[in-house]
Amino acid sequence: MLSWIRFICVSLLFWALLVLPLQAQSTEQVEVGPPPMHRADPPAPGATPEELEKRGDELRTDKDFLDAIDFYYAAQKGAPGSASMYNKIGICQLMMQRYKEAKKSFERAIKADRKHADAYNNLGAAYYELGILTHQSSDFTKAIKVYDKAIALSGESASYFSNRGAAYFAKKKYEQASVDYSAALHLDPDIFERTSRGGLQAQLASPEDRARYDYVLAKLYASAGAPDRSLHYLKKAMEEGYKNIKDVYKDNEFSTVRKDPRFAELMAAKTPAIPD
Repeated sequence: MLSWIRFICVSLLFWALLVLPLQAQSTEQVEVGPPPMHRADPPAPGATPEELEKRGDELRTDKDFLDAIDFYYAAQKGAPGSASMYNKIGICQLMMQRYKEAKKSFERAIKADRKHADAYNNLGAAYYELGILTHQSSDFTKAIKVYDKAIALSGESASYFSNRGAAYFAKKKYEQASVDYSAALHLDPDIFERTSRGGLQAQLASPEDRARYDYVLAKLYASAGAPDRSLHYLKKAMEEGYKNIKDVYKDNEFSTVRKDPRFAELMAAKTPAIPD
């Protein structure tokens, strides 16, 4: 009897050891990463504000945001009230997704310099991210207001218009968004090639909104005489299941693109929507 019990226990242990590695490899498990760690040596006591800021910039470039903040604060002690320093601290906090802290830093930058256009723009980005996080439309409204101030101070930045367009888009004010996107594209033809890789599209939770966004970009690039990019985003809109895709046959912006043989091929292929 004891031998039989021993056999059963050994068998169960064997199967437990066999199954455990398979469970550890499950792709359905969520792994929470460790909190940000300090990796750089602390600021040197005798360093000048300029040296500290430069080192902070290097750390920020290397994405060592926590250490960069330490150096910016150390530089701030030697040059108190620096709007630029508060703005840089806010950028690091924004990249670390500490949106409320970032908002306060940008507000301090603006208090130190009421004409710091980048600080207004970045404050708008903080409000926008908070809106995405909390689903509060009022945050998008606040973002638009500070983007307005940034554009009033410096109307030559494509990012300012693109960011305000994103806030309008989040409020489903698509006409205003299109106007801002068009202005951004005029100032920087590559603006959406950069943001679409990891910016706005990642924030659009609804497949319908993603599809509409891609269609808007396809229309803008068609108007700008960039058929390759227009067709690229038109295909993406179809993949996202854009419901009004037939508008491409009547929207004047696509008049030239419709003459492109690739347009006929794309529409004939009827690109299937990719499941969300």
